[in-house]
Amino acid sequence: MGVTQQLKTSIAHGLGSARRRTALLTESVDDADLTRQHSPLMSPLVWDLAHVGNQEEQWLLRDVGGREPVVGTAIDDLYDAFKHPRSGRPALPLMEPAQARRYAADVRARVLDVLDVVPLEGSALVQDGFAFGMIIQHEQQHDETMLATHQLRHGEPVLSAPPPPQAADVSRVPDERLVPAGPFTMGTSTEPWALDNERPAHVVDLDAFWIDTFPVTNAAYRQFVDDGGYEDPRLWADAGWAQRQRESWQAPLFWSREAGAWTRRRFGMVEPVPDDEPVQHVSWFEADAYARWAGKRLPTEAEWEKAARHDPVRDRSRRYPWGDDDPTPDRANLGQRHLQPAPVGAYPAGASAYGVQQMVGDVWEWTATEFAGYPGFVAWPYREYSEVFFGQQLMVLRGGAWSVDPVACRGTFRNWDLPIRRQIFAGFRCARDAPEVA
Repeated sequence: MGVTQQLKTSIAHGLGSARRRTALLTESVDDADLTRQHSPLMSPLVWDLAHVGNQEEQWLLRDVGGREPVVGTAIDDLYDAFKHPRSGRPALPLMEPAQARRYAADVRARVLDVLDVVPLEGSALVQDGFAFGMIIQHEQQHDETMLATHQLRHGEPVLSAPPPPQAADVSRVPDERLVPAGPFTMGTSTEPWALDNERPAHVVDLDAFWIDTFPVTNAAYRQFVDDGGYEDPRLWADAGWAQRQRESWQAPLFWSREAGAWTRRRFGMVEPVPDDEPVQHVSWFEADAYARWAGKRLPTEAEWEKAARHDPVRDRSRRYPWGDDDPTPDRANLGQRHLQPAPVGAYPAGASAYGVQQMVGDVWEWTATEFAGYPGFVAWPYREYSEVFFGQQLMVLRGGAWSVDPVACRGTFRNWDLPIRRQIFAGFRCARDAPEVA
């Protein structure tokens, strides 16, 4: 099998994997649940279903394949995420569930025909299968969004998965790791399916810092709660304190105190909050307040990436914390495999060169950095993927959660959101300066 055919086979596998996940998330509920808006923060699931089909049609059928529209171009406006805020999408004349499924399936069948005949070289859009990779990542990202909608819905559980692996003994593992001062290469100019905000590679010189070996756990975060962290405005940014008061935050989203014990709601189940899992469903403001309470701070995005990717022995940046090989089940909790974070210490094989663990998978990790382009950034292939979000006071998240597919997660991948967001699968780890270390 030639290189091009191998790539096409890999693309077809990626398209199929994303669609199977979409089907799981949309076929596990009835039509009423598909069309209902479970939260004004999220679209009805049926909107996401048709939207992924429409994006696939626009980019792969029309732009790459030069084919005619499947049902006309009016659908483009209906499923344009920038023209219609999520809160208003239920009022749109959306496709019914059966129609949306037929549409997405029709588009996919035609896309596979295009994949059979298109050369994956020449224009930048198809070089190394970029446009196909972009659409695979897009669908997987919407699958994660739909998973967040499932977490917000009320009713009997409809999703299930085996529990994550048990953790190794971490009693002798240091709480923090030192990352010495010096330069490293941030971002990428070579990853074929990297998105525009990950580019270009550039050198960043950092002072020495300490970073937590593991993400902050539920047990550690509960100490912050029990110590009155939600009642002390000195720990909070002004906007965060205002939001905490406005929304009456007392603990992470989905936590409740019952008979003196903390429980959480997870995909329709109520269960005790597990002490050793990374905390999730906390906003940037909550993470920032915890870090201040702990006498630390959130790491900058550059610090996070250096701790995750830099190999000080070879003075190079790896694709992933553990090296250049793709993620495997023993290295990271990804792909909706377990429906929850794994206990800290569950993936020692995924440690970075500095010994920092679980930097990919389990929870998205808030950083102290606002989302912006790297030096030399060029918007491509469209401004709306990244550039329109620059300067909007959105905070960067790194690492990817258990809800993220490996294709949409790598050492350079960047996520971003409003600092008030709590429904996303986000946690954090802390850092602190190390000025005394050269």
